[in-house]
Amino acid sequence: MPTYIILLDFTEQGVQKIKDTTKRADAFAEAAKKAGITVKDVYWTSGEHDGVLILEAPDDETVSASLLSLAKQGNVRSHTLRAFTRSEIESIIDKIG
Repeated sequence: MPTYIILLDFTEQGVQKIKDTTKRADAFAEAAKKAGITVKDVYWTSGEHDGVLILEAPDDETVSASLLSLAKQGNVRSHTLRAFTRSEIESIIDKIG
């Protein structure tokens, strides 16, 4: 399954409700599982972004729908990166003319 790295930024609402952040992460993981997504890791970070999710999902559409549902709650904004394994990037490189 494809891997996705999601960078998260708290909204003002998310900061105001920071004490619930781990509960929200658990709820997201449960909803993601129902959608066929595996949450591999969740990290809260300091610096430019407030958090990182590492997900495995069947396709871009499934991830997009799940993250739009998350954004709709108003606590975070996300930036999605499609991650490639070594074998996946080698396959991509092999297709370069």
